[in-house]
Amino acid sequence: MPIKACADKLRFEIDTYGFAPGLANELPEVEEPVSAAPAADASGEPAKFVAKKSKAVAKKGPGNTQWSIMRMSGIPEEDIPLFADAQHWLRFFPPLAVRDLDGMGCGIDWRRSFVTTDLNPYYDSFVRWQFLALRERGKVIKDKRYAIFSPKDGQPCADHDRASGEGALPQEYTLVKLRVLELRGPLEAFEGQGEVYLAAATLRPETMYGQTNVWARPSDPKRPDSDVGLYGIFKAADGDFYVMTDRAARNLSFQDFFPVQGEVCKVGEIRGEELMGLPIAAPRSPFERVFVLPLLTIRMDKGTGVVTSVPSDSPDDWAALQDLVNKPKLRALYNVPDEAVLPFAPVPIIDIPGLGDMAARAVCESMKITSQNDADKLAAAKAEVYRRGFDSGVMLVGPHAGKPVKEAKPLERAELLRQGLGLAYAEPEKEVRSRSDDDCVVALTDQWYIVYGEDEWRSSVSEAFERMRWLDAAPGADSASSATRGQFEHALSWLNQWACSRSFGLGTRLPWDPEFLIESLSDSTVYMAYYTVAHLFQQGDMYGARGAVPAECLTPEIWDHIFLGKPLPEDRDSAALPEALLRRARREFEYWYPLDVRVSGKDLIQNHLTFCLYTHAALWGPEKMPGALRCNGHLQLDNQKMSKSTGNFKTLEQALHEYGADAMRVGLANSGDTLEDANFEHDVANQAILRLFRQAEWAREALDALPTMRGGEKAVLALEAARAASCERDAVEILAASDADAGDAFWDRAFANEMDAATLA
Repeated sequence: MPIKACADKLRFEIDTYGFAPGLANELPEVEEPVSAAPAADASGEPAKFVAKKSKAVAKKGPGNTQWSIMRMSGIPEEDIPLFADAQHWLRFFPPLAVRDLDGMGCGIDWRRSFVTTDLNPYYDSFVRWQFLALRERGKVIKDKRYAIFSPKDGQPCADHDRASGEGALPQEYTLVKLRVLELRGPLEAFEGQGEVYLAAATLRPETMYGQTNVWARPSDPKRPDSDVGLYGIFKAADGDFYVMTDRAARNLSFQDFFPVQGEVCKVGEIRGEELMGLPIAAPRSPFERVFVLPLLTIRMDKGTGVVTSVPSDSPDDWAALQDLVNKPKLRALYNVPDEAVLPFAPVPIIDIPGLGDMAARAVCESMKITSQNDADKLAAAKAEVYRRGFDSGVMLVGPHAGKPVKEAKPLERAELLRQGLGLAYAEPEKEVRSRSDDDCVVALTDQWYIVYGEDEWRSSVSEAFERMRWLDAAPGADSASSATRGQFEHALSWLNQWACSRSFGLGTRLPWDPEFLIESLSDSTVYMAYYTVAHLFQQGDMYGARGAVPAECLTPEIWDHIFLGKPLPEDRDSAALPEALLRRARREFEYWYPLDVRVSGKDLIQNHLTFCLYTHAALWGPEKMPGALRCNGHLQLDNQKMSKSTGNFKTLEQALHEYGADAMRVGLANSGDTLEDANFEHDVANQAILRLFRQAEWAREALDALPTMRGGEKAVLALEAARAASCERDAVEILAASDADAGDAFWDRAFANEMDAATLA
């Protein structure tokens, strides 16, 4: 997908600006149509043409277009248009990688190299076998679940498809339906047409028993025309109306909330200040009605922009409510009547050992928090209260009174949804941008998933951790000291079902559902096994264009024999598939597996590398799990992240040209190799050139001086006698006695003795 996204980006630039070798870095912003899946525009009006300014061409810097990135990578401008075809990338770059790695002096068995898409029919066959084997074991299912999704691409956006937000997962909320009791302002237009709700997204459904008010964000007086404090009014598929941000509605449009997938139905707008003082019926609240109050710290890019208020349990709510209680001028500023604030005292709902039943107040007082503007202190207070409440808090109210919070939480959410008092809602836990420059959403997608996180499967991987070697563990210490192992255990704790299919891109098609491609983090989890036999079938051709046997003859049953030791199928084409070749392939796999060590980048721990362990466990069990794992950080250049968009990057070819292989390798060795990011320093590599030159000059001088050096038989016996002597005087006398025959042997032996002592020290 990264290759396809870059190719598509280049195609868009060429279609927009034409073939222009002088394409400038500073390009005008253009209206780029958003295709693939239907979506709402910025105003949210349905069924309207959608356009947005292309980030790719609006971005500033030396590499702000795909064209300029290609040019900076050394591609001749007349050849750049060829890269609008994604397949051209696969033909062009792999041979250059071979050239540059050879130039570095790396010893690599290139016979076993291969590309990993359906361009290589042999590897394509191997991946189809892998997924068939996983499906037979019940590890691949089809279901409708939340996934990070690119509306522009019309498919889930996996980690490798993202320009930013790698590792982000869907964050599931409960959307609490806060019914408006009196319609005012822009809401009056919907009188009698259906219920009107404020939609509040919460992660704490069990706390709804303590609601004293609802928060909304007023407009920013310094930026009255901004979207801060601007809410949309949306008509849902159920016929009711909901007030929330445009961003939240866009997410919901891919979660069966509106009549048409990907299209919002926006019917109006309302400013936050117009909501102030609005009476609300809040589910589970002990008050018949509560009111909308102003909260200036609400983020319009998180949740729905509407927030429930539980001041007994939330330090933010406690501080903000106290500001309104104690500051009449603040109430007057937003036209909030006293009766909307003063009668509503915090309601105890959870008892937390050490904090009591008014935890928010207790922590705010202990941390001396006096205002909602104490942002840093409030963040720490919130983390403390929520952590302790979840770990040891006990419910005081509701049908689950007496139960631990961690048990009551999912039960309360399920009941809110069942009773129609709330809705399920999800959004990315942080901003995710696709490589096609799309702001991703969370969508309910009906597609294929790998069931990572299954209890028995997870346990088999966890048990393997004890048997594996962790190469960054402290010498002599238990493997628990390994930072790498700690990150794998964390990934194992949360990794769950993973969307493994997509609609377009490069890769292998699902063998039982060829409408879908296997996404790039899932189709190469056990390619190490394929290394063991690639040379036998592909005969050294990385594309598999001139193989030893027809690729179509490598059926799942043949791969079962090679990798699982099952009997050879009797109906195979023995002429096309000689038994001797297949038995040799089986021996190669058995010889090399399990692999001794798997080395890769730390960014892949949370997905690809953990997938690798899961898949090994599913296909081969504990006896074939990797022997060790070693992970490294990213490579920086002069303490800055390497980035083509900023111009701070070097290709291998450029580095070899500038420093030479030896000096570059010295610079890399000096960079570091732990989980921390390594730093390649230009000055270190430059200094290495001079030092290596001096070393070479010294060696030449020493070799040139060989003819002038003395020769002769070494006084070996004298040396042994000297070493055996019991005192220095005896050694001197023995060696002196041999001087007549050995010339300067005494000083030679004395030097050798000192060198021996230094070496053994």
